[in-house]
Amino acid sequence: MKLIWSREEDIQHDYYRPASAARLRAGLDSSGKLTAWDVKFVSPGFSVFILDGATASPYAPENRRLEYVVKDIGVPVGAWRSIGNSSNAFYIESFVDELAYAAQKDAYVFRRSLLADKPRHRAVLERAATLAGWSDPLPAGHFRGIAMHAMAGTVVAQIVQISVNNGKLHIHRVDCAVDCGIAINPDTVTAQMEGGIMDGLAAALYGEITIKRGRVQQSNFDTYRLLRLPQAPKITVSIIEGADEPGGVGEAGVPPAAPSLVNAIFAATGKRIRSLPVVKHGIEVA
Repeated sequence: MKLIWSREEDIQHDYYRPASAARLRAGLDSSGKLTAWDVKFVSPGFSVFILDGATASPYAPENRRLEYVVKDIGVPVGAWRSIGNSSNAFYIESFVDELAYAAQKDAYVFRRSLLADKPRHRAVLERAATLAGWSDPLPAGHFRGIAMHAMAGTVVAQIVQISVNNGKLHIHRVDCAVDCGIAINPDTVTAQMEGGIMDGLAAALYGEITIKRGRVQQSNFDTYRLLRLPQAPKITVSIIEGADEPGGVGEAGVPPAAPSLVNAIFAATGKRIRSLPVVKHGIEVA
């Protein structure tokens, strides 16, 4: 006997990606150098995953404090692609962008300056910047956002190029650099980065489950939206052939997508997106 749920049944009776929140504070000296930070995460369940990608952040200064609180909210939770890394990358990479702005420094240059003793991360960031032509002028009305994250032995940096007109967001391209150590099958690495980027962008733009009177309100792709083919950006992936043992690529493409997107939205509009999904902030995808 084989039981197959309909999509409506599956969406409304699932285990859900944990909701989370974070508070981040930092100190900058008179030259704009990062001197300290204090980060606190709150999330239900999966306590071992709450700090995914945060404890070993390559940007973290010597003076740092990291805390987490497990808070049950009465909703069954399960693992989503990249587990806690996607949430924490959104918090940390968005925050680092705000620090760069506070220090009056370019978002890429500021990140690069924090990676003096992290050559692998720095090389990935530099490759992404080269791929996207970070120092080159953009077409009129176009803007970029950058983010980087490491998980499962793999470092990924992404740069999203967008335009926003009359509240309509158009995602033009995503340039992605990845170092997964020895790339056994480069085509698979590229495909997984592309899929992770699409997953990450869709979740950042639309991903939301709401509950009313104990029932999930979303039931199919009309209410739980994904990116459509005409909305898909051009994606370019560059693989850095590292000498490290092979890392994982199935999930590592997801975490940088959301923060690079919201950082681009700030560059375009001056508006910081500090909670997801993006469409809750009056921005729709063209």
